[in-house]
Amino acid sequence: MQLKTRQSIRDFILKPEFILVVYAVLAIAACVQNIVQGSHIYLGYFCTEYNNYVIFRQSFFHLIGGEDMYIHYHLEYWDLYKYSPTFALLMGLLAYLPDIIGLSLWNLLNAWALFAAIRMLPFNKNTQGALLLFVLIELLTSMQNSQSNGLMAGLMIGAFACMERGKLQWATLWIVAATFIKVYGAVGFCLFLFYPDKIKFVLYSAFWMLLFAVLPLTVTPFHTLVWQYQNWVAMMSADQSASYGLSVMGWLHSWFGINSGKSLVNVIGIVFFLVPFFRWQLYKNEVYKLLMLAFILIWVIIFNHKAESPTFIISIAGAGIWYFSKPQKMWRNVLLALVFIFTSLSPSDIFPVYIRSHFFIPYVIKAIPSILLWCVIWVELMTMKKDVSEGLTAV
Repeated sequence: MQLKTRQSIRDFILKPEFILVVYAVLAIAACVQNIVQGSHIYLGYFCTEYNNYVIFRQSFFHLIGGEDMYIHYHLEYWDLYKYSPTFALLMGLLAYLPDIIGLSLWNLLNAWALFAAIRMLPFNKNTQGALLLFVLIELLTSMQNSQSNGLMAGLMIGAFACMERGKLQWATLWIVAATFIKVYGAVGFCLFLFYPDKIKFVLYSAFWMLLFAVLPLTVTPFHTLVWQYQNWVAMMSADQSASYGLSVMGWLHSWFGINSGKSLVNVIGIVFFLVPFFRWQLYKNEVYKLLMLAFILIWVIIFNHKAESPTFIISIAGAGIWYFSKPQKMWRNVLLALVFIFTSLSPSDIFPVYIRSHFFIPYVIKAIPSILLWCVIWVELMTMKKDVSEGLTAV
């Protein structure tokens, strides 16, 4: 009887309908929490608890006002706007709404995008549910910071799932949309190597890229739009050397005092990233493709000099996909537990403030499990046998 009860509870918790409600409730709760907390002074500047959403919202008004979107507006928010003019235009859909409504819709979009994408992965329903629950805490961290990372993860995973279904028009749309949010979304174009109809893929990609690039012309003149793109490139170039982030370079800097060589580290990261793609004999292997998806999702974070805690929803999603792609083993269970504890839980109140501020943050502990896991996936990709088709794990 107890076994049946536990089974019933487990089945209920893993139901997609239940998880979707949890995602929606947490999205709205994160908004309400931020609104209630109000504003504060950060590094001498006024900002709200949902500063990132304010940046996104105000970028629309700067775009239609013909103002440089890529400079500081300290009277409005702290930090810089770092996304494309097209993203600023699309934020116009929320910009005129009261913050409590606009921010709620923004969080719901991030939550739904990730939920829908994971539900499209080639796992059974229970495994999808387990994966959705595994990423939940990290998604909440991203939403509490009103970030776009849930949406980014959803677009990249969704593109992969659409390619698996042969829906190239949607796959390319999601990759281009991700690229126009954060430029590293362009790494998703690498996925086209695994599938046929490459000409069609290129044509669809070119169409969406052109459409997204010129879409702001609906609200701003051509010469102003070109100027905005020039400002974007200049800001991103200057931003490149500004920090180390929760990344491989951040780990090398904090652990070994290495202050230079960022470009070299990135080159090495790119080389190691490209090597598994040469195993073209495995391109039809479902497990190989899922491992490559996980590999990509983690790579874009650990080699990102601006990676911060809320961006790790992308890496955590990759970790979950890696885990459920192959049969469970003790060492895989341990590694996933380490990722969950020191990545998802490290910023939480489970750990004392002293440990977080004096150990986890200065030693970029949140990034270490992802770096280790990425190396493990690389080894698995390079040692997979060409004549073996491994089944997907089930929960």
